[in-house]
Amino acid sequence: MSAHMHEELARLLDQARLEAREVPPLTRAHPTLSLPDGYAIQAEGRRLRTAHGERVVGLKMGFTSEAKRRQMNLDLPIYGFITDRMAVPSGGTLRMQGAIHPRIEPEIAFRTSRELRGRITREEALDACASVFAAMEILDSRFIDFKYFSLPDVVADNTSASRYVLGTTERPPRELDLPNLQMVMEVNGERVQAARSDAISGDPVVSIIQLCELLEQHGASLPAGSIVLSGAATAAHPLRAGDRIRLTVEGLGDLSVSVEP
Repeated sequence: MSAHMHEELARLLDQARLEAREVPPLTRAHPTLSLPDGYAIQAEGRRLRTAHGERVVGLKMGFTSEAKRRQMNLDLPIYGFITDRMAVPSGGTLRMQGAIHPRIEPEIAFRTSRELRGRITREEALDACASVFAAMEILDSRFIDFKYFSLPDVVADNTSASRYVLGTTERPPRELDLPNLQMVMEVNGERVQAARSDAISGDPVVSIIQLCELLEQHGASLPAGSIVLSGAATAAHPLRAGDRIRLTVEGLGDLSVSVEP
């Protein structure tokens, strides 16, 4: 697929996002769309968002479940980017205006203090992470019905990234048993999801290791000062107007967000 077509499809997805409008999956009109095409479209979408004045602050991981990757015949997860305008403060309110079909999921996030590049060890990843904190990611695919279509579609659509909420308790990662943190997400006071943090890549730190490997394949590295959303610990929960969502993570406190009525 040509660079011109990558730009054209990125503009289509960007307009769908800005207009809160569903579009058919790209592979419907372009059945030969490949995973490299998906990443090229995502990169062009990133350029469009920075042209709108947004600042990329980090990256997010998708398909961090090994079972899900086996089902999709994937060796590694996929990644997307997050920007400053996607952030919702803990205790803040999420507007439904501009949303298409939002869902929320519990995560563990990291903040890096130095650049990471290529194949790294777990110790190198931990050395480069200044802090770890609880997080929630709001997903919102631009595709009709938010059904799974194809991997190139999902990657082109920036892995359904929409918003994210970061906890205010940050701790050095070595202070915690990172694969063994209990995570509970409640909606309107009712527990809807619970998991242990090893549901994320077997160990959330592994998400950073795999992200660096993926970035190297695209000639990139993980910059210092990046936020990394390591992937979902549970299935995503649909959001509705008036919902109040709280996530509690062992050792990392809790965070919350409300959906406007």
